[in-house]
Amino acid sequence: MLKIAITGGAGSGKSVVARMFQELGAAVLDADEIAHQVVAVGAPAWDKLKKAFGPEFFLEDGELNRPLMARKVFADPEARARLNAIVHPYVGQEIRQRLEDLERRAIKMVLVEVPLLFEAGLAGGYDKVIVVDTGPQEQVQRLKARDQRDTQEIQGIIQAQMPLKDKAARGDYIVNNRGSLAETRSQVEIIWQDLQKIILTEKPKKITLPSNLP
Repeated sequence: MLKIAITGGAGSGKSVVARMFQELGAAVLDADEIAHQVVAVGAPAWDKLKKAFGPEFFLEDGELNRPLMARKVFADPEARARLNAIVHPYVGQEIRQRLEDLERRAIKMVLVEVPLLFEAGLAGGYDKVIVVDTGPQEQVQRLKARDQRDTQEIQGIIQAQMPLKDKAARGDYIVNNRGSLAETRSQVEIIWQDLQKIILTEKPKKITLPSNLP
């Protein structure tokens, strides 16, 4: 099974691109969505987060207070490392299980949206990497519109990640998401066609995914 990672920066449009591939017929996994599931009330990661950060980071119904936690971890690198050390192993385990299930079902290709692919040293777990690139102004505008965050918090999020230009330099495919959706989709379709050729003509190498995936 061909394993493709989709990555980029905050607000670069990774989810938009992943959805376009899904519309073309790709199986797609979202590490962020899985991260939400592993910190659900009562889950092991939820329990560990509560012990590590305290009840003040949780709502009355027990749910993680995501906006408060985000403000904490993007302003405090030590807290961010602590959060990642708790959550990432559970996300990785769930992704591995889902990949194994897809492989048993003879799915020939799966795309996994992994925001921190390069930061966490996980690129080697994939056959190809797609980087969704955009400009800093677009990142800020999209994050403001999507999450209603203030500019200072947004800058903290962006600065906590590897610069997009460095990610783009490491990618096998680059999607320039600075233009219209139609322009982005045309690039996605070209990449999709190339990936189909790889499936038909090459046997991808067997990869052992890192234990700390995503």
